[in-house]
Amino acid sequence: MQLDVLIFGGGAAGLWLLDELARRGARALLLEADRLGAGQTIASQGIIHGGLKYTLQGALTPSAVQVREMPGLWHECLAGIRQPDLSGVRLRAAHCHLWRTDSLGSRLGMIGARVGLRVAPQVVGDDERPAPLVGCPGSVARLDEQVIAPDSLVTTLFARNADCVLAVGTSDVDIELASPGLVRCVRLSDPATGAELNLAPRRVVLAAGRGNAELRRRCGLADAAMQTRPLHMVLVRGKLPLLNGHCVDGRTTRVTITSDCDSSGRTVWQVGGQIAEIGVHLDERALLARADEELGAVIPGLDLGPVEWASYRVDRAEQATPSGARPETVGILCEGNLITAWPTKLALVPYLAERVVEKIGVGQTDREDATAEEDATCAAWPRPDVAPLFWDVPRAWLTTSELRDASRRKAA
Repeated sequence: MQLDVLIFGGGAAGLWLLDELARRGARALLLEADRLGAGQTIASQGIIHGGLKYTLQGALTPSAVQVREMPGLWHECLAGIRQPDLSGVRLRAAHCHLWRTDSLGSRLGMIGARVGLRVAPQVVGDDERPAPLVGCPGSVARLDEQVIAPDSLVTTLFARNADCVLAVGTSDVDIELASPGLVRCVRLSDPATGAELNLAPRRVVLAAGRGNAELRRRCGLADAAMQTRPLHMVLVRGKLPLLNGHCVDGRTTRVTITSDCDSSGRTVWQVGGQIAEIGVHLDERALLARADEELGAVIPGLDLGPVEWASYRVDRAEQATPSGARPETVGILCEGNLITAWPTKLALVPYLAERVVEKIGVGQTDREDATAEEDATCAAWPRPDVAPLFWDVPRAWLTTSELRDASRRKAA
């Protein structure tokens, strides 16, 4: 089967790119070896960032310039007035809040956070503060950055092009190369049915996040083009108030909290920010004990009540930089007929898709139409499931008393 584009990876980046290509009349297929969104997309907190965290030092950085246009674009898609129509995506919150600790550095960070953004913080009155932030020192601001449920985003994008998304295990894909980076043919096999499909793509796009490293090796290319930056995220569940926002402390977001409900109706806080970066070097119990203390420090008077704690690890895959620091923008590498793509942040997924489409140069081609047999094989091919949110996956949870008892024993 001749294709204009073959995409590897069914996270937000691959699915959005597939939608862009389909709307331009390209013949494209997407292959997913796991569940859709598994990895970075489902692990994300779902905030459509507008660049705030990159202006805390008081300057409009290249990263902030790149991402500051994204909330407006996403808002139009989520409202259904721009393609892709994402009006079916579940919103966790229409906006976030921004607050600070009582340190001088935190006060300066709040000032810096107003520099040059399309979505700038707006101070709210005391009666408009979320319940957990009533006792916070200084001002509390509203930030019009929407918070989406990542599983709902994946489900919505998948439903728009389900006929073009195939489930195929890594070992069931054979990549034939003409030379490194020049893909001649991709052969798929379905061990359950014995079906086979031979794909001849004009261009191949790797949008598989961390999986890009192995795919690049299979395509004869160096894996040094990619780097990963790990996070160790915290989960808290129970009868919690809803809260979505960032606590600023100096030039960092000390914690970022987003809220959702699990399948049993319990509120879950997903806690990232600096605590998740520090947590990379801690085991789960040490991180959760640190998070228990940290939440008490950044939200004065906070009483979480009888809650449970857990954590998960995720690697953020990005194009490599000389220093290993986070790239300023999306990553796109073109080698042969292969494009490797990394969005860097969820908010930049639309920008990445537009840039990749420009590189591909979608237009009329002299491809042959698929045969009836090829169409039938594609139609009958298995489709992947959408990955569940991390708190709906069976895991061990610790109560606050278990956590604090363990900390006391360790201290003694």
